[in-house]
Amino acid sequence: MESKLKEKNWSKELEKPIYEYWKKSKCYKFNKSSKKEIYSIDTPPPYINTPVHIGQATTYILMDMFARFRRMTNYELLFPLGLDKNGLPIEVATEKKFGIKLIETPREKFLLYCKKLLDEAGSVTTDSFLRLGISFNSYEKGNSVGEIYETDSRSYRTLTQNTFIDLWNKSLIYEDERITNWDPELQTTIADSEIEYKDLASTFNDIKFKVKETGEWIVIGTTRPELVCTCGMVVFNPKDERYKHLQGKTAITPLFKREVPVRAHPLAEIDKGTGLVMMCSAGDLSDIRFFREMNLDPIIAVEKDGTMNHHADFLKGLKVKEARQKMIEELKKNNLLVKQTQTTHRTPVSERSGAEIEFIEMKEFYLKQLNVKKKLKEIAQKPHFYEESSRRILLDWIDSLATDWPISRRRYYATEIPLWYCKDCEYIIVPKKGKYYQPWKQKPPQKNCPKCKSKEFIGETRVFDTWFDSSISPLYVLMYERDKAFFKKSSPCSLRPQGKEISRTWLYYTLLKCYLLTGKPIFKDVWINYHIVDEKGYKMSKSKGNVIDPREVLDKFGAEPFRLWAAVEGNLTKTDFRCSFDRIEGTRKTLTKLWNIARFISMFPEKKSTNLTDLDKWIINEMNELIIFSKNQYEQYNFHDPAINIKHFIWETFASHYMELVKNRAYNSTKEFTKQEQDSACYTLHYCLDNILKLLAPITPIITYKIYKDLRKKDIHFERFPAESKKYKILFSTKDIELLNSEIWKAKKDKEVSLKDEIKSLTIPNKLKSIKKDLVMTHNAKELKFGNKLTISF
Repeated sequence: MESKLKEKNWSKELEKPIYEYWKKSKCYKFNKSSKKEIYSIDTPPPYINTPVHIGQATTYILMDMFARFRRMTNYELLFPLGLDKNGLPIEVATEKKFGIKLIETPREKFLLYCKKLLDEAGSVTTDSFLRLGISFNSYEKGNSVGEIYETDSRSYRTLTQNTFIDLWNKSLIYEDERITNWDPELQTTIADSEIEYKDLASTFNDIKFKVKETGEWIVIGTTRPELVCTCGMVVFNPKDERYKHLQGKTAITPLFKREVPVRAHPLAEIDKGTGLVMMCSAGDLSDIRFFREMNLDPIIAVEKDGTMNHHADFLKGLKVKEARQKMIEELKKNNLLVKQTQTTHRTPVSERSGAEIEFIEMKEFYLKQLNVKKKLKEIAQKPHFYEESSRRILLDWIDSLATDWPISRRRYYATEIPLWYCKDCEYIIVPKKGKYYQPWKQKPPQKNCPKCKSKEFIGETRVFDTWFDSSISPLYVLMYERDKAFFKKSSPCSLRPQGKEISRTWLYYTLLKCYLLTGKPIFKDVWINYHIVDEKGYKMSKSKGNVIDPREVLDKFGAEPFRLWAAVEGNLTKTDFRCSFDRIEGTRKTLTKLWNIARFISMFPEKKSTNLTDLDKWIINEMNELIIFSKNQYEQYNFHDPAINIKHFIWETFASHYMELVKNRAYNSTKEFTKQEQDSACYTLHYCLDNILKLLAPITPIITYKIYKDLRKKDIHFERFPAESKKYKILFSTKDIELLNSEIWKAKKDKEVSLKDEIKSLTIPNKLKSIKKDLVMTHNAKELKFGNKLTISF
């Protein structure tokens, strides 16, 4: 008897011909004319200028499991790959690679450098995804449904501009000059969602102010003495008895000698510092809110380039940190510095550059969001969240919103804001939808100003925030405005899978913008994943030297051990994953086991369902339970628990117990069994193998494809997912089988005899009487008796 699997072992070398065939044959291409219900996945587009990292690789593997399962449950899968080629990350990488600065480089020249960077990036990202076995609809770029899309393509940018024009015409976008978050390193406005807070080492400086009316000195602590020039008020807590006499008086700021009022306000904390607080125009967000509340005119002392301006007097031209040091020196010279204390200060920093945020007054475009907070919370309740606890991240962010979304940026490589301004009357020209506009270098679509008939115009030079682009991804994938019938049929998008760290950006902005455009939630399901950490639980970073490159994993082990590890390691919606080569390598044993099981079973002929023996009914019942559990959990995006159960079934229930008991009957070399009993064994072995392969197909698609194709001549990924079958009534349980086998094997081991050696007499429980022939042949029992207790005699 020969196995139908020619290769003796599974190896990573068997993967390439399979995934290359998938790519060449376009077998996963989206069929727009299909009658099936569409299942769509709004995949997170990775930046192509950096290699796919281990976290992206793992989450895309899990997304592919979702896609492959839905494909097997008779959905038409819309599973496109998007590539992010827009915004700050591309610009920063360009500056670093070519040693240039955006603010020092002509726009056209800088854009050419960006294009060069992207061209040189090549296909590293797509190659990695292909090797991982990701079943995207296509690995070719294009504008058709399911093809690879790029966020800097004309069609994508056109849709971004179309959405802006719609929102503008709905009066949801306005321009305003106000204090904004400013990244002095990247020289651009950023949104609150792009700020993270870090506890940084700082110095708490106690400095002296003079009270004008009484001549007394008061001491105020600050970590930002360079902003004394912007102080608008000194406050104390209304319950602080020490300072009630100062109410309504005037403080004179040190060195700058500006007169500012002293007032009681609950913002001051009695037990923090001296209890007095100087309120600067834009030291932090609380300062900004305070100035709005008190209707104070702000004084902005920091320029766009991070230097002090004329309001800072003798500090003008200095960088912020230089100005801080200079101010401290001057305070010391004038005996106005009481003491200094080392402390840590909760500091806002840019997620993109790591620079400390400054707050300066800028004219920017804003998208209204505060007026729809209540409705957004209702929208946020409609999609199913996996895990449900992740919804809280989104709701908390909506609750925290304190200003509208600044959507304009002073950068280059992004989608341009499609506006022109009449040079004479400043009338704003908003073009028609449907084209990609570049106002900074193109003339407006109309020759004359509708208001004053002037022919001279100034094009807008600003671009959109990256998230204004990214937030249209489900609209683009579902052909919004490009194919209205298809969008109506396929909307809302079935799934948004993403990391928890971008819940307040990508997820929130997508829900916001799509609601403002369509009036509905854009997703049915939202899957939020945690992080991939190292073996010790630490976040991976280049500086720590603990980063694992997925390409190295693929070179060393292939895709299948990596994919199986991604399933068995843990539930990524509940916890971080610990990753190491050892953990990934450990999964190869299960793949080898599966291959060996398939080789063994393929030696026997397939048989039709006959009168099954009780042993075969038992394993089919077990298989049925595994099918029910796996399908239920897969539908909830949980591949971890089924993978653990499938792995246990393969190693223990099926291989160690059932196969050991049934193999003599399958061979039937001694003719102890009837033809019907032998056929029952062969049918059941193949039945279980087929279902094991189908349950594993979404998780390990390459090995299951290879086995199924060689044995059944069919593509397993277009087979139907196993359905619940008939449940048989039998007297014994899995525990009975496992206990019996284990006790006999243990007894032989203790007796130091071979497992094949004869047992003179074996007494087994009555409920196992129906499988006595399998037990006798497996354990080589000369005499078999039945009783209430297991006894073994050698």
